[in-house]
Amino acid sequence: MKASREQRGEGLKEFDFTVRDFERVRALIYKRAGIALAPGKQEMVYSRLARRLRSVGIQSFEQYLDRLERDRDSAEWEAFTNALTTNLTSFFREEHHFPILADHVRDRRDVSVWCSAASTGEEPYSIAMTLCETYGTLTPPAQILATDIDTNVLATAAAGIYPAERVERLSPERLRRFFLRGTGAQAGLVRVRPELRKLVTFQQLNLLDESYQLRSAFDVVFCRNVMIYFDKPTQGRILSRFAPLIKPDGLLFAGHSENFLYVSDAFKLRAKTVYQLATARAT
Repeated sequence: MKASREQRGEGLKEFDFTVRDFERVRALIYKRAGIALAPGKQEMVYSRLARRLRSVGIQSFEQYLDRLERDRDSAEWEAFTNALTTNLTSFFREEHHFPILADHVRDRRDVSVWCSAASTGEEPYSIAMTLCETYGTLTPPAQILATDIDTNVLATAAAGIYPAERVERLSPERLRRFFLRGTGAQAGLVRVRPELRKLVTFQQLNLLDESYQLRSAFDVVFCRNVMIYFDKPTQGRILSRFAPLIKPDGLLFAGHSENFLYVSDAFKLRAKTVYQLATARAT
């Protein structure tokens, strides 16, 4: 006799979640955010979206997805997208990029950098620290635009407050120069110094948007560890939108597992996971 799920110790899920529900989720998040969820992500999707069902008081995935499809402008779309966005980051992740950034901007003024997948802020603040160190001041001639599709992580990034363990790998000099340690009720937390936060502007942006509404070209664009969530056609469309937004001698930084050469002819390799425009454009 076949054992029941309870007998096997698996337990029952709070909500029914069918293969059809999962495929609907995959189609909706792809259309909304370009994210190509792998077939093996069922448990992750269930875990993250079950919280949304509880929050809005809906009893089934079918009803929840029906609601999203009925109202394309519903505020729940933002919560749905935020729930399925993966935000893995750290300060000075892929550290070899930052000396290249420093060398590229060292003799420039009015430097502009776009961090296009800012997550909770560690990457744009790492860029800001690099610029401060390069110019020897907390007020370098530079501005950083940091964008992300997820409004929750942007709120964390803008606050610039982190558990102390998030900065434990930074040097004592960087900790002293760029962070304030919390005391009392804030013990165990650090906050990015105001001067550093002033260098960064945080803004919600969906890389699938037809137009990014950005007013000027950038000396540097960071787009690291986000393209891996898009299929090749989507990657190509995004890169075609990046090209006009990068100055003729500008740089594009990618993640360690990303290769743009096979999805766009707009860029050529400059260094390890660092790209430049394939052909110079007139300014």
